[in-house]
Amino acid sequence: MPEQAHTIERAAYLRRRKRQKRWVLLAQLGLLIGFFALWEIAAQQGWIDDFIMSSPSRIWKTLKNLYASGELFRHLGASCLETVIGFTLGTLAGTVIAILLWWSPMLSRILDPYLVVLNSLPKTALGPVFIVWMGAGPASIIAMTLAISLIVTILEVHNGFLAVDRGKLNLMKTLGASRAQTLLKLVLPANLPTFVNALKVNVGLSWVGVIMGEFLVSREGLGYLIVYGSQVFKMDLVMATVLLLLLCAAAMYQGVLFLEKALKKHLGVSA
Repeated sequence: MPEQAHTIERAAYLRRRKRQKRWVLLAQLGLLIGFFALWEIAAQQGWIDDFIMSSPSRIWKTLKNLYASGELFRHLGASCLETVIGFTLGTLAGTVIAILLWWSPMLSRILDPYLVVLNSLPKTALGPVFIVWMGAGPASIIAMTLAISLIVTILEVHNGFLAVDRGKLNLMKTLGASRAQTLLKLVLPANLPTFVNALKVNVGLSWVGVIMGEFLVSREGLGYLIVYGSQVFKMDLVMATVLLLLLCAAAMYQGVLFLEKALKKHLGVSA
């Protein structure tokens, strides 16, 4: 009987969680719809200047025109490709360097002040340098993305490695585990949350790097559309591009969340 009561209680708890998730989703959708509805009404009623602030209807018309002209997917594809490349390279390179720093405490002590200084450096200042080195093209934009995301990834992942339980490390050492075995069997699995968090942070940082790079050099991409629209006072184009940027970043973030769930399921970790 106690077992049956526990099962009923757990089922009730799961139903409550489902209801809460539904209400949260409905509230989020309602907030979004309400925001766009209020924005449209304010523009239609003249409460705001729709030439400066634009409106959802004008943004929708701009998006349709971009789609009809074939420009939408050209600019969207260019920015997404640069972001994915920068995101992937920044995450992989940052993780590899963090592993090297964990592997060699001496190297970590040598490079630590340089990493801190580089992390505090405004990365946009390096934009002209990358342009001179690599030319005004996708390579310099990807380099800008790497400059923004790489150091953050190194510091975050390395700090996660250093935070592994000292008792477990000593146990591995007592059992005769090598440095590589300790890394593969303990340090890396224990830092799954750290890796996922680094991916989440890098989504935003990668988009920042790409957009900043496109502001400087690109002739295509979402950053280019924002700059062009602001220069010719086409605020509908600017706002439509910002909306596309938000949707792309949200989709990429959801992809990271999906990867997190898949990894937890594969490793048998409760969500």
